Amino acid sequence: MASSYFLLLTAVLALASWQATASDPSPLQDFCVADNNSRVLVNGFVCKDPKDVKAEDFFLAAKLDMPRDTKMNKVGSNVTLINVMRIPGLNTLGISLARIDYAPLGENPPHTHPRATEILTVLEGTLYVGFVTSNPDNKFLSKELNKGDVFVFPQGLIHFQFNPNPYKPAVAIAALSSQNPGAITIANAVFGSKPMISDDVLAKAFQVEKNTVDWLQAQFWAYNHN
Repeated sequence: MASSYFLLLTAVLALASWQATASDPSPLQDFCVADNNSRVLVNGFVCKDPKDVKAEDFFLAAKLDMPRDTKMNKVGSNVTLINVMRIPGLNTLGISLARIDYAPLGENPPHTHPRATEILTVLEGTLYVGFVTSNPDNKFLSKELNKGDVFVFPQGLIHFQFNPNPYKPAVAIAALSSQNPGAITIANAVFGSKPMISDDVLAKAFQVEKNTVDWLQAQFWAYNHN
């Protein structure tokens, strides 16, 4: 009986430990400013000596009030991500920020953030947004957002934003629950990988002819982050 309780306790502790490490770890000190000059490889960044930390380590003149160029790619959007690579003071704090500009009929195409949940608010214009749940349901949840509206995209799920207005641009701000949320744009990853995925594999996966896959792989898959 005692051994059964021990096994149960071990299983519960293992589950709790897994949940605790499933996202960015909680800081164990006030801050851990990233030392970008260190050659030590860790999950995240090595801490700078606190005696050398300055206010500038937590600051970036990002000019997020300024419109971005949405004509730089075919999808008609521009994502300005402010993460730990831009502000060293974000290291271990589990948060980052992005401004997203959308041209008329522009979109932030289907993508995932493997390490973060995203909460987005519309600053200007209208956005049609949505995400798809995991297998086997693949339920599609969508909503049209107006200025001031907020929407949440759960961690790891494929999601998008589209500006349905053919005349006016749109702007949104997103907060993400990781210092380095990552982004996997589905079309880029599947059809623009280096080296390319075999067209036999993709033709079977998408149930299309190989020449369709070859045509898709020949396209230039734009990256809309800066």
